[in-house]
Amino acid sequence: MTRKLGYATIENLRDFGDYAAGHRQMKKGVLYRSAHQAEASEEELEALRALGVNLIVDLRRPGERERNPSKRWKDFAAEVIENNHPEDGDDPWQTFMKHSEITSESMRDYMLKYYDHAPHEVRHIDLYTRWFQRLGETEGATLVHCAAGKDRTGILCALTHHIAGVHRDDIIADYLLTNDEERFARRMPLFAAHVEELTGKRPSDEAMRTTMGVEAEYLERAFAAMQRENGGLDGYLRDVLGVDGERRAAVERRILL
Repeated sequence: MTRKLGYATIENLRDFGDYAAGHRQMKKGVLYRSAHQAEASEEELEALRALGVNLIVDLRRPGERERNPSKRWKDFAAEVIENNHPEDGDDPWQTFMKHSEITSESMRDYMLKYYDHAPHEVRHIDLYTRWFQRLGETEGATLVHCAAGKDRTGILCALTHHIAGVHRDDIIADYLLTNDEERFARRMPLFAAHVEELTGKRPSDEAMRTTMGVEAEYLERAFAAMQRENGGLDGYLRDVLGVDGERRAAVERRILL
């Protein structure tokens, strides 16, 4: 099946439901993931509304939302989950880019270290917790997004898949759908120009390709952090995010046929 929706101004938009989940099946048209909507056209905002989106979790930092505010459709009434935890100086990604040599190797090393710590960042814990609380209590379609819809979004979608009972191979495969070569070719020049403006250094195409893409090992590093600190994904969901048996059952009812 084709999971990616053919939107031109909302990047990386796709349905992450409709997977086999043990002896059950995930619902289609309930769970969507994407990059931000700061560049969305009016037509595509209307198309997003037509999907029935009633709950959005914006995983971006306050500064990211300020730089690229989300556009909304007319008469927007969806619930939005976000937070305003104080910024600890500059955005860590921007700080890294400004003070490091931008190569494919350095970017990959940064991403691996990022995934080691991302599940246990306080602001992520808050957002992930609220997502699972509200997911089991709402109706209509939902949308998970961050800036590019790949890292923070990828971890949260993987956790949602885990609750559903999706096989680990399918969880990884869905995560890797971010690696869209057509999108990379379209966005890479713009992204490279942004990095050059930010840092004064023009990155190579190889470095940008690494920055824009994902690898299975990244997500596995997040899983390993949950295993190390919480005994696994179930322990992380229960002990860190508060997804107890009752809340888990509510999420299952919401996303499974």
